[in-house]
Amino acid sequence: MSQADFDVETLLARLEVSLREELARRRLDDPAMIGVHTGGAWIAEVLHRRLGFSEPLGYLDISFYRDDYPQSGMNPDVRASKLPFRVDGRNIVLIDDVLYTGRTVRAALNEIFDYGRPAEIVLGVLIDRNGRQIPIQADCIGGRLELEPGQRIKLTGPEPLQLTIRTGGR
Repeated sequence: MSQADFDVETLLARLEVSLREELARRRLDDPAMIGVHTGGAWIAEVLHRRLGFSEPLGYLDISFYRDDYPQSGMNPDVRASKLPFRVDGRNIVLIDDVLYTGRTVRAALNEIFDYGRPAEIVLGVLIDRNGRQIPIQADCIGGRLELEPGQRIKLTGPEPLQLTIRTGGR
C-alpha cells in the first residue's frame, strides 16, 4: 500500500463497495451493523449512513472480553456496549478499523454471542494487516498493509479520520 492509499476516504469507499457486493452475494436483507469501539465505531458510523441501514447502529466495547486483560489491565476508557436490536437470528455486519492479530474480532464475536445467536456475521475492516495470531479473516476490506515487526497503524478521529504508522508502543 502506498502513502496515497492511506487516504481514509478512499479506503472507506473500497470497503463500502465490498460490503454492498458481499451483502448482495449472500442475499442478506436488512442486516444490523455493529462497530467495535473506538476506531471501528467511527468507521461504522460512516458506513451505516452510506449503506442506509434501517436499524440503529450498535456499539461494542470488548474490554472485558479481551484475552490480554490480565496482562494489560483495565482500559481506562471502557464504555457500555449498546446493541439496540435483537441479535438472535439477525444478519450482522461487524466493523472494525484494523484487523491485526484477530484477537479483537474474537472478543467481539464472543460478546455478540452473549447477546444471542446471529444468523450470519459479515466482517468488514478498513485495514487488513499482517500478523494474524488467530485464524480469522475479513469478508470485506478497504485495503491491505504489510508492516514490519514493531510497527503499528492507528486510526485517529473521529474528525478527521486519519491513519498513521508508528514504531513501538501502543
